[in-house]
Amino acid sequence: MVSAANSYYRVSSADRAPLRIGLLLDSFDEISAFLARIIEDIKASNFAGIELLVVRKTTAEKLAPGKPPNSRALSFLRHISDAKLRRRLLYDLYLRLDARMRPANDPLANVDCRALLSGIETLEVEPVGEKFVHRFPTHALEKIRAKNLDVLIRFGFNILHGDILQAARYGVWSYHHGDNEFYRGGPAHFWELREGSPLSGVILQVLTEDLDGGLVLCKSLFATEHTLSVSRNRFTPYWGSSDLIIRKLNELHRFGWDYLLERAIPSAPYQGKRGIYRTPANRDMLPWLGPSLLKKAILYPFRKETVQHWRIASRVNRKPLYDFDSDSDFSGFRWIDPPKGHFWADPFVFEHEGRCWAFFEDYSYQKKRAGIACSEVSPQGELGPPVLCLDHPSNHYSYPHIFRAGSEIFMIPESFDSNSVDLFRCQQFPDKWVREATLLEGRFVDTTIWEHEELWWFTTTGVESSSRSGCLLLFYSASLTGDWHFHPGNPISTDVRRNRGAGRVFRNHNRLIRPSQSCAPSYGYSVSFNEITELSKQRYSERPFKTITPEHWKGLSGIHTYNRAGNVELIDGCSPVPMKRVLPLKR
Repeated sequence: MVSAANSYYRVSSADRAPLRIGLLLDSFDEISAFLARIIEDIKASNFAGIELLVVRKTTAEKLAPGKPPNSRALSFLRHISDAKLRRRLLYDLYLRLDARMRPANDPLANVDCRALLSGIETLEVEPVGEKFVHRFPTHALEKIRAKNLDVLIRFGFNILHGDILQAARYGVWSYHHGDNEFYRGGPAHFWELREGSPLSGVILQVLTEDLDGGLVLCKSLFATEHTLSVSRNRFTPYWGSSDLIIRKLNELHRFGWDYLLERAIPSAPYQGKRGIYRTPANRDMLPWLGPSLLKKAILYPFRKETVQHWRIASRVNRKPLYDFDSDSDFSGFRWIDPPKGHFWADPFVFEHEGRCWAFFEDYSYQKKRAGIACSEVSPQGELGPPVLCLDHPSNHYSYPHIFRAGSEIFMIPESFDSNSVDLFRCQQFPDKWVREATLLEGRFVDTTIWEHEELWWFTTTGVESSSRSGCLLLFYSASLTGDWHFHPGNPISTDVRRNRGAGRVFRNHNRLIRPSQSCAPSYGYSVSFNEITELSKQRYSERPFKTITPEHWKGLSGIHTYNRAGNVELIDGCSPVPMKRVLPLKR
């Protein structure tokens, strides 16, 4: 499945010759699904063509006559008789168990790409090198240079050294699954679990002789999963970074190499706990797996089903949390308990005819979906009786971004299930709404809209592969129902700590402020306020200036929405609660 964001990067309007791409592969029939998607993006683009496949030449190992096929028993005997294998016995056993936990649509599942790559000139190369380092023989380098390639993309071979690194005009591009400021080496996304890192990163780099120390063209950061399974932890970083190559090729074609250099990630001192991470030894595995499995075994009989239960809080006549000039005041919030069987989240406050109203997600535990409800906010900050104003039997609604445009009132609720971003118009305030237009097709969350210098703008987060992946995208239009344009500076953020909206964009002392939520170390953990420092049809930039974490309120484990209108502030917060406490009493 092609993500909606990827499709935007497949098109370039620049009047330049197509980019010439070469792929470095280990084989045709052992390409992962993750890499196959990238190849599909390049082939479907209007600005790049794959001109050469450089395939690693290997000698197949044949069984000797009469030699029995491999078995678990023989594999185990080899591990205990070979000192090197014996040191990693626990990790190899762990991988066998982890293979049973692989999620559906595993990004590393093998895909036969012979049909996808048919008709492309192929060069087989037997690399020269020892252990993990590969160099290319002179005759192969001459053939590669003769293709006049713009970019070589490394999908195979081992660590590359030598002249192959300069065989294409803009070098050899390669993924590294790990934040190179903290994790150099591998295995990919394992050590983040082992060390309890809240973030699992992915970079796209231009290779140099320095391992994982090349020019970093871009980086994406994802939340590390709360799991022991490396297969589950790698799912989101792999699929969520599948657009890095097509995005950077698109920028290269439209704006040139200097543009990529300008947007490259500056080098930073390496902060990893190990110089180079390698395959974990038994001494690495036992202190991690042993206590974790023992704890699970002890607690399993006493486990209770818990949920992250969301509530809304309000306060009035206080200095706002985002205040620039002083420390935030966290007192005075009135926490409101929703009815049994429900949670309330994503509150937006809206002024209408001199009164304030709260619009929020009203989730039913029984139905396992939510509608949009609203309540009048009293001068003391209390909520009146809730009224359901937007509901659908098969759609889950949340994040009710309500706003005024001229004399009309509109709402853009999040509806992940509808596969679109829809604009609703208010027919009768507050509870009668009609769909006015579809702004965007695809799976997007937390769409946030505002008006600035006679243009309409909205940010939204694409989550095609996983609700935990995605990057923040910016669109603009001359009118709400007109043509929406994909901003050339996209993506605005690929950092899980800032790539989802957390409330309406607002002005404060001539500053334009964008609230964002962090989903690390867990979903909806905190809210940050970001000052938009540059906003035009060509450029966007922002800087975070204040973060609000849940520790300021007893018992909370996350907050992820903030809104203010008039003298009323609304936030939400979640706490881990036994399921039986939030369900309605049986009659």
